[in-house]
Amino acid sequence: MTMNKAIFAVNLLGLICSINAFAQVKGLVQLSAVKGDQQLSWQQGGVGLYRYDSDNDGIVLSQGLLDFRVDLTTAWSAHGVINAYQDPQSSLGFSQAYLQYQPLTQSNYKWHLRVGGFYPLLSLENPDMGWLSPYNYTNSAINSWLGEEVRTVGVEATIKRPGRSFNSAHSFSFVAATFKGNDPAGTLLAWRGFALHDRQTTFNESIAFAPIASFNTPQLQYQANQVLPFEEVDGRFGYYLGMHWDYLKKSQFRFYYYDNNGDPAALNYATGQYAWDTRFASAAWLYKLTAQTRLIVQAMSGKTAMGKNRGVNNDFYSHFALLSHKIAKHRFSVRYDFFEVTDHDDWAFDPNASHGEAITATWRYQLTPQWQLGIEGSALHSQADNREAMAMASKLSQQQLSLNLQWRY
Repeated sequence: MTMNKAIFAVNLLGLICSINAFAQVKGLVQLSAVKGDQQLSWQQGGVGLYRYDSDNDGIVLSQGLLDFRVDLTTAWSAHGVINAYQDPQSSLGFSQAYLQYQPLTQSNYKWHLRVGGFYPLLSLENPDMGWLSPYNYTNSAINSWLGEEVRTVGVEATIKRPGRSFNSAHSFSFVAATFKGNDPAGTLLAWRGFALHDRQTTFNESIAFAPIASFNTPQLQYQANQVLPFEEVDGRFGYYLGMHWDYLKKSQFRFYYYDNNGDPAALNYATGQYAWDTRFASAAWLYKLTAQTRLIVQAMSGKTAMGKNRGVNNDFYSHFALLSHKIAKHRFSVRYDFFEVTDHDDWAFDPNASHGEAITATWRYQLTPQWQLGIEGSALHSQADNREAMAMASKLSQQQLSLNLQWRY
């Protein structure tokens, strides 16, 4: 690790200590020794679908975060997650920042509001602090994309019917939200496809991708070679609706429908960002087979389009199945992913179709309550039609291996 990286890590630890003086703080620092393959990562302007490539071989700061809460009144609280990264360059920013209103009430029904920037709670893979996964270090294709391009900047209301209040084994929650921003969501799916990683986009970041050949055409000449995923372009409000169903402590099910209500003809010429019309449905289920073993499955199906007359018009789909087993201080997890983007438009010069599948296996060992050691191996195969125009093979087989040391505060 270079001197600059060491200084960056020390500064992060100082930030943890200073915020802890006035808030309830959880923190995490994760160092990883990574062995990537030769395919240049999407983070470095390549077409590789992993976060790291062979240029990153060595020790990297893969995660650095603060997850904090400040109680303002008995009903109001402030929440935030600050993420620190060294790739593709050193950065520090918020991935979540919101106020929550949760009043005390004698009613059997409970409710709360969230206002600000946050994730829709459609994932059962990422319940750990800072929207991390306690299973695999590398997220599924679905939740890798959510961490990149999807964030609510608006208002969300949730009403809960707790089973214990009604002498029932079943608990239900109903969620509704409206938001602005998130207009460019879908950009990465069209011109890169799904990827597998644990890199969350902070509110002040852009995401670059490979030099797409079709951007040299008159139809796409104003599209930037990067996406600003949380930018407001068309002035419209988007929304999502969700339902949670929990059965005792054995089964959890979540269904969400998301629609950013984007105007695909709207374009910010200054930033090169279109408003994409992106909508999807997501279903996730967690089932505890035993006290130590759980199965998590999730599927997402959606559509995204941009440009006048929907020049880019794609469907996207992904699913995964994750099996995790815990023995004493050990947790073993294995996950299979399938993902695809289907091109439905008639712009032959801009092919967007892609597909792939991957398998990821992880072992975690809890050394102490603060320290954890883990090893992960992942392999994927993918095909993307637009790679040939960049003088690259359309089909790729990739592997990634990492040794991870994690400290929690």
